[in-house]
Formats: sequence, structure tokens, C-alpha cells
Amino acid sequence: MKKHFPAIAADVVLVLIFCAIGRRSHDEGGAITGLLHTAWPFLGGLAVGWASALALYKDKFTADSIFPTGVVVWLSTLVIGMVLRVISGQGTAFSFIIVAGVVLAAFLVGWRAIYRQVEERRALR
Repeated sequence: MKKHFPAIAADVVLVLIFCAIGRRSHDEGGAITGLLHTAWPFLGGLAVGWASALALYKDKFTADSIFPTGVVVWLSTLVIGMVLRVISGQGTAFSFIIVAGVVLAAFLVGWRAIYRQVEERRALR
């Protein structure tokens, strides 16, 4: 698990940035407790995604892979996050689900795609 820490940390930071951007765009302020209130469902989904990816793909698991890790982590963060928001009485308007899906995909899958490109170019040198 120690070797996966940088990827886990990147995912956590990106989920927190996603939540902070959302709070700011709705003038909800930047208080830490408010951010955590918004972020916990998505962080829970992120944890489920990581656990699922590790369990399902243990033989072929790489933390920085686009598929399956990035896709599993993204979908879990989105779906479980939305379910936890519903359970906790937070909003899940259809437009929010679409925006969250796109932004979380760009963040959680996107950094992995960029990382892969950088690594491939580095290997060619």
C-alpha cells in the first residue's frame, strides 16, 4: 500500500479540489468543515473505488493505470458519492451528476493519462 500512496494522495487532493470548486461556484464559502461536509461522500466513494480496484485487479494492479484503476476509481467516486449524498440529504440534481461525472473523470482519469504520456516520452529518451 505504501507504494500506492502518491496516487491515493493525488486522488484525494483532486476530489477535495473538485468539492472546493463546487462550493466556491455556489458561494458556499471555504470553511474546512463545509468542505469536509461536501467532500466526505466522494471521499467515501474514492475509498471504495481504491479497495475495489485493488481487490479485483490485484494481479495486474497499477495505481497509475487508466484502465482499470482510473475508471474504477472514477465511477466509484461518482456513483457511491452520489448515493451517500442522497442518504445524507445533500443535493443530487441531474445537472450536478453530469458535471460531477465530467469533472471527476477529467481529474481522476486525466492525471493518469497525462502521467502515462510523460512516462512513455521519458522511456523513449
